[in-house]
Amino acid sequence: MSELKQKIMSSVSHDLDSIEDALKQNLKPHLDLVATVAGHILFSGGKRLRPLLMVISARLCGYQGSYDKPFAAIFEYLHAATLLHDDLVDDAALRRGKSAAHTVWDNPTAVLVGDFLLARSLVLAAETGLPELIKVIAEITEDMSQGEIQQLSKKGDPGLTETEYLEIIHRKTAVLFQGACLAGALLAGADKISAKALAQYGLNLGMAFQMADDLLDYTIDTSAIGKNVGADLKEGKLTLPVIFALKSADSFDKQKMLKIIKDQNFNFVDFCSLIDLLNKYDGIDYTKQCAARYIKQAKKALMIFKPGKIIDIFLDIADYSLVRKL
Repeated sequence: MSELKQKIMSSVSHDLDSIEDALKQNLKPHLDLVATVAGHILFSGGKRLRPLLMVISARLCGYQGSYDKPFAAIFEYLHAATLLHDDLVDDAALRRGKSAAHTVWDNPTAVLVGDFLLARSLVLAAETGLPELIKVIAEITEDMSQGEIQQLSKKGDPGLTETEYLEIIHRKTAVLFQGACLAGALLAGADKISAKALAQYGLNLGMAFQMADDLLDYTIDTSAIGKNVGADLKEGKLTLPVIFALKSADSFDKQKMLKIIKDQNFNFVDFCSLIDLLNKYDGIDYTKQCAARYIKQAKKALMIFKPGKIIDIFLDIADYSLVRKL
């Protein structure tokens, strides 16, 4: 995993440096407080995967302009906005190993800075003068909001189905990956076939990425995941490992699982017991298999393009999404 990560980093280090500069230069708040709160989430160690996907998608489609990095900042601003809002909704204590913004400042400040980042994204999109790109950004914002609402409506519901789970992660996570890849193609003036292929890559990558992220909740290493162990479960988020295991478990083990799930104050021993049951009923393995299938589809979408260094980066990112530890 570390070798694959290093391979990716060495291929895109210049792009990541440029993206980092663009994030700082294009924020442009009028108030110091906005800059401070936004910086708390933006510059706390994010992977910059979403803006990177936009940049390399544009490059794959022959983009030669200079607006790719400023435009790519949109996707990190959108991501950061959702994290600010999600942490508040979930009453999360940690984000990326740091205190969540709403615990450092207050709820209204976290909400409004998130709103600022959403608005800033639309301003940057409008500066392209391309209605199609503005629409992509607006639709991403709409979908992510609805995904969060759908997840909230199912909070703590042990009857959440796999289909409903897939709908939620499609809206909450995958559309941003999809939009980043599609936007890169559109910025480059790519043909419809190329744009569709990149959008499919992003969509499938995003689905797999979220599944892999959900698996990280079932680790005992808080320092690795940057949030409290079992945080998703304590926030009432039932993810695929639990959904599948609940469906497969016998009545006795199902009741044991439900007791832990419904107790937001479950302890470490309970959590380890739940992990054992997830393994017993293949919830973790099933989730890994589903994520792998989405990665296979993501790679398949790229087959219309000629092999080369940029395609290799896309393929490496897909592989890394399955094996990452953070």
